[in-house]
Amino acid sequence: MADKPIQELVSCMGQPVAGNPTQFMMERAFEDCELDWRYLTLEVPAENLKDAMAGFRAMGLRGGNFTIPHKVEVIQYLDGLSEAAERMGAVNCVNVVDGQLIGENTDGKGFVQSLKTVLEPAGQKVVILGAGGAARAISVELALNGVTDITIVNRTESRGQELVDLLNNIEGVHASLIVLDGDYEVDDDVNVVINATSIGLGDADARVPLDVETLSSDMVVADVVFNPPMTRLLRDAQQRECRTLDGLGMLVNQAVIGFKIWTDVDPNPAVMREALEEYLEI
Repeated sequence: MADKPIQELVSCMGQPVAGNPTQFMMERAFEDCELDWRYLTLEVPAENLKDAMAGFRAMGLRGGNFTIPHKVEVIQYLDGLSEAAERMGAVNCVNVVDGQLIGENTDGKGFVQSLKTVLEPAGQKVVILGAGGAARAISVELALNGVTDITIVNRTESRGQELVDLLNNIEGVHASLIVLDGDYEVDDDVNVVINATSIGLGDADARVPLDVETLSSDMVVADVVFNPPMTRLLRDAQQRECRTLDGLGMLVNQAVIGFKIWTDVDPNPAVMREALEEYLEI
């Protein structure tokens, strides 16, 4: 037993995973910031979410992350949402503020932080491949950060159109849908191309359905896949002399944001990235 009680606890609830890279980053950052906090990974079946949230309150947890299948269902057990989380209709982070559970979504914010290292989002024209949870989080945050033109490229029309309709309800944004059939050709005036699908996860040779010959050196190409960090899309984009962003940056940044939300302390992103790379053995 520890000599003194643990000061604070945060948790991650969702499907079981082979380890938890976020836990690895958070624990390392707590240590680096000399905070006596712990990050717990908890497997919570969907039918037990209501009881789990009652326990969340009863145990006085300071915050939590939520993964599939809880990102939408958990909202009914919260007291409020950030603007981004409300627009997305999904939560991956909860913070306790004056006893109230406030839902946030840090995935899109993490991507925007990465993008800002190479390009300011305001006024840019963006293409996003995919219309799932990652695409939803990223596109909403880009819209809230001033991106004016977003094209969603997706194989399923209904899912893609749902996201486009959501984006077109944000002031100052024009969104459109391209139903994918074959390889997508990127227009010359596009500034940012994002793979927000899982293509490439665990497979460095997996090919995104995109005509890489239409990429140009003045474009930023990003991939949400973090393992492997150097996907085939990013390798192809680098050969076209594009600036690239890997999925590690997004994952680290969303963890940095969550850490600050819970602790009000700025962690060292380099420490968290080092921990992530160690966890992934890269």
